[in-house]
Amino acid sequence: MSDRGTPIIANAQDLTLMLDGAIAQDSPIKLQFNENTPPPRYLNPHPNPLRFPTLADDVTIIGDQPITLDQAIELALRNNIDLQNSVVSVQRQQENLRSAEAALWPQLDLTSSYTWSDSANARISIQRQLEIQGRVSDLQTDSSSTSWNTELRLRYNIFTAGSRDGNIRSARERLRLLELEVERQTEDTRLSVSEAYYNIQNTDQSVVIAESAVFNSEKSLADAQALERAGVGTQFDVLRSEVQLANDQQRLRQAQSDQQVARRTLARLLDLPPNLGVSASDPIELAGTWNLPIEETIVLALRSRAELEQQIAQREIARQEQRVARAASLPQLAAFASTNLLDNSDDGVSGLTEGYTAGLQFSWQLFNGGATGAAVRDQELAQTAAELEFANQRNQVRLQVEQSYYQLEASLQNVSTAEAALQLAEDSLDLARLRFQAGVGTQTEVIAAQNDLTQAQGNRVEAIIGYNRALANLRRAVGNHPLTDEIDVTL
Repeated sequence: MSDRGTPIIANAQDLTLMLDGAIAQDSPIKLQFNENTPPPRYLNPHPNPLRFPTLADDVTIIGDQPITLDQAIELALRNNIDLQNSVVSVQRQQENLRSAEAALWPQLDLTSSYTWSDSANARISIQRQLEIQGRVSDLQTDSSSTSWNTELRLRYNIFTAGSRDGNIRSARERLRLLELEVERQTEDTRLSVSEAYYNIQNTDQSVVIAESAVFNSEKSLADAQALERAGVGTQFDVLRSEVQLANDQQRLRQAQSDQQVARRTLARLLDLPPNLGVSASDPIELAGTWNLPIEETIVLALRSRAELEQQIAQREIARQEQRVARAASLPQLAAFASTNLLDNSDDGVSGLTEGYTAGLQFSWQLFNGGATGAAVRDQELAQTAAELEFANQRNQVRLQVEQSYYQLEASLQNVSTAEAALQLAEDSLDLARLRFQAGVGTQTEVIAAQNDLTQAQGNRVEAIIGYNRALANLRRAVGNHPLTDEIDVTL
């Protein structure tokens, strides 16, 4: 048990017992685990993706799991459905690549058939022989026959005018494109989880500020009512205090609603079980610093973003598809060979008869109405489109870096300003308390100073969270996927 009596789950069995107990007692549970360890497996969704809740108890939140940002990112990378779908696409393309590479090998087919027949023509022929000649020919004594034929065929495309190699390289580039898409979605997932986590921290602090405001308004209302009863206050002061309290209570309810929405948003990104919630356990502090100047940051981003290399892959795919399209109007050469075994029961030859065939096949499509030329030009335009999109992405990457970098600098200055304002608010509260203790101040001044301190603390939190968000956006703008040397030439 923790200091507050919160149960700590050690294993999945403990979790099951505690979940059952919580449902029976209708009491929420706060789940905990060591923040220095990976998130436990009980936070994973059900292994069957087609399973969905059917009862109200299945979606009743029985507890919030406090997690760190690193644990949230790890959970998202492990459970995120979009990311898993991208990984499946990579695996499918790997099989497509193997299918394309199969064209490097000969094609070998084996067919075998066993046939029994009773021919009407043979019956008529035998009947006529009996009517005309009075006997049946020795070569045709029965209208029925059986045959067994087995054939082994081998074929290999010797020359395909680049079609085979183009298909293989195109499949390989498509695989590379999907792998880059996994990289891009991984970075997007990190950013989405970071923003959702910081949003939880921000809403948590908003609830604290709203609760403090309600408390201060209640104290102010009590003071106004006491002064009115003592004859030194007015009804107007009481009404103003009541209105202020009502407004603060509405803000508190809205802050609590925003807090729940923020927590469920992160739970969706992590794909948690439907009856578990999540909360932030990290302290609100600066997540790190960025030491590179903006010029080096821009160059690093241009050399690291997966989106840029995706356009290079798209251009290479179009180039290989152009080879395949052009090969349709070029000569093709294939070799073939076959052997077969045949046994007929009515030919008078006993045993199997063997035969074979071998040769070369040359083909050349001389005219197809201009379809090949149109396909070739289409792929040329696809290459141009990829190059233009590369230039567009390059400019967009630079803009993203500059926006995030300048926002990071401004946020850091805001943190310094908020720190100074917090110190002033603390000094103001100390002074208000001293004035009240000396009899020259009022309780209202103390409450106002407390409210100013709470607001200053909230401003400091917002400044820190704003800095952390800017840092997360800058890291996303830079990316972490190294590009090939081909992009160096393009740049």
